[in-house]
Amino acid sequence: MKELSLFLGCLIPNRYPGIEKATKLVLDRLDIKWSELKEASCCPAPGVFRSFDRITWLALASRNLALAEEKNTDLLTICNGCFSSLSDANNILKSDGNLRNEVNTHLKKIGKEYLGTIDVRHIIEFLYRDIGAKTLGKFIEKPLEVRCAVHYGCHLLKPTKDRKLGKSECPVFFDELVEATGAMSVPYEGKTSCCGAGGGVRSAMPETSLKMTEYKLERMNKAGVDCIVNACPFCHLQYDAGQVELAKTGKVYSLPLVHYSQLLGLALGYTPDEVGLHLNAIISPEFEEKIAQIQKRNNSD
Repeated sequence: MKELSLFLGCLIPNRYPGIEKATKLVLDRLDIKWSELKEASCCPAPGVFRSFDRITWLALASRNLALAEEKNTDLLTICNGCFSSLSDANNILKSDGNLRNEVNTHLKKIGKEYLGTIDVRHIIEFLYRDIGAKTLGKFIEKPLEVRCAVHYGCHLLKPTKDRKLGKSECPVFFDELVEATGAMSVPYEGKTSCCGAGGGVRSAMPETSLKMTEYKLERMNKAGVDCIVNACPFCHLQYDAGQVELAKTGKVYSLPLVHYSQLLGLALGYTPDEVGLHLNAIISPEFEEKIAQIQKRNNSD
């Protein structure tokens, strides 16, 4: 298995360092060779830079890719947006020699060159394809008996022709990884719809963004779940901060957010504090107590 360079992106170190810690803990526990990608920049954000200036987007993304190429490692992301930006840029530059040459004229000014020798991986895609849900299940020490609303997020699924992880309308790969932890993935209406954050909607149209979030939360809540499991810190932020904003209007959901790295960390025996659940805006003592009781019961079995 090829060594991986961990690309943290912007949001995780600055807003949700618990996701960073949980990811590093689980990679070590699974005996996956990795190292942090030093000197990396923003991916950059696919809904912003790519929309305004394609060459600027490709140049910034290719610099990150070149850093991983220098280490001869694939790039591992833990964010849907980072995955979309870096993976799409990598695919475009590998297939278009003219664009590759143009981008390299910019990189040459800082002593870098993009060669197209590595792949970009998302932690969900990587775990599903290279480890597999069944093998992952063998590592589980504290099976989680919790009901989860799995949120895939847009960029993990589309464009379908590039992701190649099954049908984007009815995916199952993320659910299988969630259930490998002993948790239950609970069906709910609108499962593959957007959280409301992406494409600049959260910044440009906050009311529309919040309505999209409310749509999802209402249906998750109706399904009777214990938590929301996501694979992207921007989706994580939207549900977390979004619930705070909705509570101000009298609409209270109190659904805790768990990035998959954190869920897997809990199933491997790490405590809620060790994987950083207490760093969310929405904190659920009931959920954390339920996890503690599950882990305690497993210790006595």
